[in-house]
Amino acid sequence: MQALLSLSIALLAGLMLSRVAKLAKLPAVTAYLVAGILIGPYCLGAFGVKGLGFVSMEDIETYSLLCDVALGFIAFSIGNEFRLSQLKKIGKQATIIGIFQAVFTTLLVDAALITVHFIVPDKFPLPVAIVLGAIAAATAPAATLMVVKQYKAKGPVTDTLLPVVALDDAVGLVLFAVSFGIAGAINSGTVSIISILVEPLLEVVLSLILGSIMGLLFHFCERFFHSRSKRLSVSIAFVFLTIALSMLKFEIGGVHIAFSSLLVCMMLGTIFCNICDFSEELMERVDRWTAPLFVLFFVLSGAELELSVFGDIVIVLIGLVYILSRSAGKYTGALLSSKMAKSDDNIVKYLGITLLPQAGVALGMAMKSQALGASMGLIISNITLFAVLIYELVGPMLTKIALMKAGEINPEGKTSARHEHAKNHGLSHHIKEK
Repeated sequence: MQALLSLSIALLAGLMLSRVAKLAKLPAVTAYLVAGILIGPYCLGAFGVKGLGFVSMEDIETYSLLCDVALGFIAFSIGNEFRLSQLKKIGKQATIIGIFQAVFTTLLVDAALITVHFIVPDKFPLPVAIVLGAIAAATAPAATLMVVKQYKAKGPVTDTLLPVVALDDAVGLVLFAVSFGIAGAINSGTVSIISILVEPLLEVVLSLILGSIMGLLFHFCERFFHSRSKRLSVSIAFVFLTIALSMLKFEIGGVHIAFSSLLVCMMLGTIFCNICDFSEELMERVDRWTAPLFVLFFVLSGAELELSVFGDIVIVLIGLVYILSRSAGKYTGALLSSKMAKSDDNIVKYLGITLLPQAGVALGMAMKSQALGASMGLIISNITLFAVLIYELVGPMLTKIALMKAGEINPEGKTSARHEHAKNHGLSHHIKEK
């Protein structure tokens, strides 16, 4: 009962606040995050009434499976953007921009934070600076995708943005693994080539292979069903199955084998959309089914934001250096690489701004960094949480502004479904009278 009550209040809080956000001309995803903060441990949850709010971080963690599922469907939707017909036009541009801006951001943030280390070496260790530089490469696909879908954005910037965000995760995983290995070597005094090079490359390659196999199986099974409802059910079952398999972890000959659920589900969507002739229609139906799931995901993400990080002035100051240097890296990296790729002028001007949101992947990397030790892990987690709080609240709004400036969002916003229905009903009634 308590779980259902909490989820229903979370869903309603997010939806009601999105109406306020619409009046303020803010993206709905920002409203969902704010709703999460309001019913989280630092606001409504502070009263300790279970069911009416999330009373602790442990309470929120009980819904982690729901968040994993939501991220899987988000990655599956992004995979749908990798259609061969579209990639022939923008594939080379997206690859150049995706890799260059991620590496450029990591190097710039590393330079800024290593400078901070030399200023305050006792409070900010060198391994922490190196790991945070790699975490800076990650961009949140969820918030970006939600803004694109809410406003039905279309154009060169949007077409380039989604593949770049997807590539970001693959490049970010490799950069993080290499940086984490270097940080670990500095910390312990020993260098492991396996952890620095072999394991991250294996994770990316095996994730893409697993996703491809699941995509082929998905297409094979889909052919046995003809009704829309059963095809939708099979689609959901396969995304669930793919998420479950991507959580497998094991060790072979001292090498740790793991998968990235984002890359696996993204590849599932990519393979399916390229070999199935009715994939577009099916993806639209999946999008409708996942709409409330995404609202809950963002409300829970908002509730998870650790507001206590504002209490430590050192974390706030270092966090500001991280945010400013990462923002400069993303914008400048995207600008330089899109010029190199001879992209459209709007892509050069506005793509970098749309790459600022940061959330799940970055937090996952921060959690993995606990292996460096409790004290270092805590600094990395707190700075990442501080940055995520700022980026998730400001990032979607900046993405919307950039896409509007690029002329890819209608200034009037979305059409009301109720008004659309009334208009269609009136039209059909008029035809009958004639």
